[in-house]
Amino acid sequence: MLAELDESWIERRYYGGDLPAEAERCLHLAAASYADTGAAAAHLARAAELAPGHRLVDLGHYKFHFYKANLDAALAYGERMVGHALALLGRNDADWRTVTRDSADFASLDTPPRFFLFALTAVGYLLLRLGRIEEGREALGKVLALDTANRMGADRLLAVADRAGREEEE
Repeated sequence: MLAELDESWIERRYYGGDLPAEAERCLHLAAASYADTGAAAAHLARAAELAPGHRLVDLGHYKFHFYKANLDAALAYGERMVGHALALLGRNDADWRTVTRDSADFASLDTPPRFFLFALTAVGYLLLRLGRIEEGREALGKVLALDTANRMGADRLLAVADRAGREEEE
């Protein structure tokens, strides 16, 4: 598969320039190698060596583990994404629970608040999938409180969790 790829696709600068070019190349190679788990993981590991702790490298790891159904690993990277999102919001703390509507304009399409909502929704969803229902509810409840237009669909995820809880009781 990789032999068939256009080199210009692998070399493209898709992420806006703050990620080192070689790390971005590794992310593109990981995506192109997705079917070969070992190769994709090696490309992601190389990207992490080149840009340790970079939000886009962490995002690549999150997506890889999520789509490979490695939910524990996806959650770890999802939590890192929440940390990156908090930093983008200008927060000095690492606790998403302290975020309020006054922290940002969560109704806007600006990247920092939208990224925070996406990341916390992902974490909430993963917590539900991992059976950590109360933690998942808490995260999704925070999303719903901030996302008053419910663009993230947190209410639907909470409804699924509610139905699952009722089904277990019956």
